Order: sequence, then structure tokens, then C-alpha cells
Amino acid sequence: MATTSGTAGRAKRDWARLVTWGALLFGVGGVLVALIASLGAGRELWHFSVAFGVLRYAFFAAIAGAVFGIVGLVLARRARKGNLLLANLVALVVALGFVLFLGSLIRQARSVPAIHDVATNLDDLPQFRTLTVRADNLEKIPDMDRPELKALAPEARWKAIHREAYSDLQTLRLAASPEDAIRRAEALARDRGWTVAKSDPAGGTLEATSTSTFFRFKDDVVVRARPAPGGGSLVDMRSISRVGGSDVGMNAKRVRAFMADLAKQG
Repeated sequence: MATTSGTAGRAKRDWARLVTWGALLFGVGGVLVALIASLGAGRELWHFSVAFGVLRYAFFAAIAGAVFGIVGLVLARRARKGNLLLANLVALVVALGFVLFLGSLIRQARSVPAIHDVATNLDDLPQFRTLTVRADNLEKIPDMDRPELKALAPEARWKAIHREAYSDLQTLRLAASPEDAIRRAEALARDRGWTVAKSDPAGGTLEATSTSTFFRFKDDVVVRARPAPGGGSLVDMRSISRVGGSDVGMNAKRVRAFMADLAKQG
């Protein structure tokens, strides 16, 4: 009888260990692979599309890791193995965190149009003079399976989609002069860690580049300030991704936040 009980106990521990290894392999391991893929793409060791493919598989691996982690917690508790409980808990937290993070990006990507050029003034676009706009910037604009958009030329289609999705992005009026507005914009850009390509307060323009943390994606930004009727300045901003078709809403988010901070300074 004692032998049977001991055998059952060993079986519980063996199953707990096996499932724990599964949780760590798929949960923590999947996240580590995704991190390596992202960092490698950021350092141009491979194309970012390769890293995106790895992220897709890592996402499902993390889901599997979370499932293993939940089952592992139950088995470890039954086997009364505190170290296995901790390992499964770590794997579960890491896997779920990654799934929720990536899931939020996927959900955000589906909620915004697949464009990568955003501006506050579509009728009079701020232009880059120092930084170079990608050659295919407004060539591949999706028609979203809508006949009225398909009938438009690419740039007109982009403006129509932009107005629908980002109508809140508008020219900002400041009490400050155009020169001061650009100086303040430069200070904000540097505070954000952007690389300033050119700051020309007298000419009313600022050009800078924002670089993402992992993939090292670069988005180019231009801020333009002009004299406003009656005094002050009218400030416009444009942000363009150097690669990819969709920016997952990041350029609009950047413009929105930057202009809000600039407005706080008056």
C-alpha cells in the first residue's frame, strides 16, 4: 500500500515537472525569442518582416505557455512542490503579459486605417526640407474595399481616409511667436529623445526623427510655425513612418501628444 502511495506521489511530481517545463519553454521561451527577433531587426540583422513572423508564432507559444502555467499550478499544488508553483507562476505572468501586450497592439492595428503619414493640415501639408520622404510614401493607400475610395487617386484616397480617422488633428494656435514656438517644439523633441535634424526658428521649421525602442523603427517629424493673423503663431505638424504600410496609429498618437504638450506652453 505504501509502495502504491509512493508511486502515485512520484507520478504527480513527474507530471508537475513536465508541465512546468512546458510552461517555461512556451511561455518564457516564446517571449525571449520574440525579444531577440525584435532586437535583431532593430539592429538590421534581419528584415523586420522576419521578426513579425516570429512574433506571430511567439504569440501562440505564449498562449500555450499560459495554459501550461495554469495546469502546472494545479499539479504543483497537488504535488506540494513550492519551487514548481513559483516557476509556473512566473511563466504564467510572463506569458499573459506578453499576450495582453501583443493583443492590444493587434486590436489597435485593426482599429485604425493602414496609413503611415499623418498631419494636422491636409490642405497645406508641412514639407520636409532636410529629411527625405520615402519614395513610395503615398503610393500604396488601401481602398478598404470601398468603391468611393477605390475611384480616388492615392493621395486623395489618403486624405479621405485621414479625415475620417484623425479629424481631431488640427492646426494649433499659440500666443507665442513662430520663432518661440519652434524653440519650444525643439525642447519638447529633445525631451522625448528624438534626433533633431534641423531646427530653424527664424524659418519656422523643425525636423526630427523618433526611433522606437525594440525594432528601431524611425518616424520623421516636421513642425511648422507661421505668423497668425492678429499675432501669435499657427503651428502644424506631420509625422511619417520610413517603412511599412500601417503605423498602427503611432504617428497620430505622436502628433496628438506632442501638440497637446506644446499647447500647454501657450
